Amino acid sequence: MIDPKSGIDRQADVFVAAGLVQAIGSAPNGFVADRVIDAAGRVVCPGFVDLSARLSSLDSELVAAVAGGVTALACPPDTHPPLDEPELVERLVRRSEAIGLAHVYPIGALTQQLAGEKLSEMVGLSRAGCIAFSQATKPIFDTQVLLRAMQYAANFGYAIRLQPQDHYLARDGVAHDGEVASRLGLSGIPVCAETLAISTALHLAAETGVRLHLSKLSSAAGVALVREARNSGVKVSCDVAIHHLHLSETDIGYFDSHARFDPPLRTSSDREALRAAVAEGLAVVCSDHTPVDEDGKQLPFGEALPGAVGLELLLPLVLKWADEARVPLLVALARVTCDPAAVLGIESGSVSVGRSADICIFDAQEPWCVSPETLRSQGKNTPCMGWEMTGRVCATLVSGRVVYER
Repeated sequence: MIDPKSGIDRQADVFVAAGLVQAIGSAPNGFVADRVIDAAGRVVCPGFVDLSARLSSLDSELVAAVAGGVTALACPPDTHPPLDEPELVERLVRRSEAIGLAHVYPIGALTQQLAGEKLSEMVGLSRAGCIAFSQATKPIFDTQVLLRAMQYAANFGYAIRLQPQDHYLARDGVAHDGEVASRLGLSGIPVCAETLAISTALHLAAETGVRLHLSKLSSAAGVALVREARNSGVKVSCDVAIHHLHLSETDIGYFDSHARFDPPLRTSSDREALRAAVAEGLAVVCSDHTPVDEDGKQLPFGEALPGAVGLELLLPLVLKWADEARVPLLVALARVTCDPAAVLGIESGSVSVGRSADICIFDAQEPWCVSPETLRSQGKNTPCMGWEMTGRVCATLVSGRVVYER
């Protein structure tokens, strides 16, 4: 059993009843099990907490989530229509609860229609179930609007999440502005598109005192800015998408649209800096799960839709990074359990007595191959197709119920 939040890393039995963890180690008095799951030789840990998963089809993507050991996930606001009205948020919450798989935490739109002009009704959205506010990938051109949004959020104690990218510097870009893009004739997005946006957001966050989370950092320079800001007392956190820990600009190959991401894959030096930031705890990891149908990927690189599925690949890719970076399993699992739970401010990411029994059981040594048949997501778009993976989820419990078992 591994629970990063409490530091537990030992062999132990876990006893679950009434949706809660009742005891660890010895059975409570009078405990009689209706069912026993034999997890010998496997790892029992908190269910994974994903900071960014797009749910194009709620049913299929929540099935993919629990198949990947994800028991709680945050849904960005760039749905259709955007999550800018309380009724839409309430509908999403009700539907996800009726499905009864992973817990879904909506992120509300920061501005109406994500247009970057008028602030959304944050109080109403919060009451409807939103736990933070974001523009997803949509820009706010007017920095005064962003300042007012941060002031408003800070006043009510809301968190703001931004994907830092200057729209004008990134406009029409589809790949990292470097040697590979030049060789392939692709329009580039420079690192300064990220760092300029980070600097602006950090200055405004310092001015307003808002809780700021920067999503999907892609560069060494961006990581350095966040580190400096945190050391100076700014309330800022950040995450890295799992594919950015393994891929770089060279993985575009000959215009492989499955390797098109937003932000783009950058240099191997940037990738190593992201890996180091996650290892030290500066950044947490998200799947950035973005299902795209085949028609959206079977296009020229510059026209293809960005993104890849990641819910079912989160565990094996985290294990692969931990093995290559020589990061202890306890530390690696913290980056996808208790650490992202702390960012979201939710009571998840820990297996402890009295807490909801949201649990993942996995075999850390089981090999498997990524294929359309092994992915339950409606989207099959991933640059990892055909990869040999190590580590696979065996069972997932949500609120004490076995919602996935293999």
